[in-house]
Amino acid sequence: MTSNRQEQFLARYHKILQVSEALLLENDQSMTLDDLAKELDIAKGTLYKHFKSKNELLLELIIQNEKKILNISENCSENFQDYVSAYMLFHLESPEKTIILHQIEENLTMTESGLRSLFNILYDIRQQRILRIRDITKAYLDQFQSTISIRDYASYVWSLTYGACLLLNSSYYQRSIGSREKLVHFYIQQALAIPNHPELNFAEA
Repeated sequence: MTSNRQEQFLARYHKILQVSEALLLENDQSMTLDDLAKELDIAKGTLYKHFKSKNELLLELIIQNEKKILNISENCSENFQDYVSAYMLFHLESPEKTIILHQIEENLTMTESGLRSLFNILYDIRQQRILRIRDITKAYLDQFQSTISIRDYASYVWSLTYGACLLLNSSYYQRSIGSREKLVHFYIQQALAIPNHPELNFAEA
């Protein structure tokens, strides 16, 4: 009986995360716990059995997303080009999700001081990913005798990815970008080509 209840509890936990993410995407970050409880057809108090607050729920969504990115680094730990392609596709195939979760994290970082333990979990997952790809990133940069630091190159890949998400999610640009698939491919190739441009390489200060 206890095992059955635990399974039901865990299943409901994942269902809450799934539905809350869908509501955030549908309503451009606008979601209340009342909305969520209604959508799940459960009492609002049931939500508090899983999460102490809406902000805790939001941060857990970000953590779960970061775990998926960590899995990408683990599955592509032998080849940097495979990693960059999978990493960028993960974000570019759902640009609105990438944008919303990033914006939520920025807001929580500035306004929420009671979730330090969860933030530590988030940062630890990211550190694991960085360590996982450090050697293949260095090997890739060394192919081109690039002087870009691993940290700066990773930052560039992220900024290019996020900028591409903004473009792909823009209703204005969606009317004029042509082939979405070709544009995504171009961004991935651009990220991989940077170390082969000596004029853009620089020694770390």
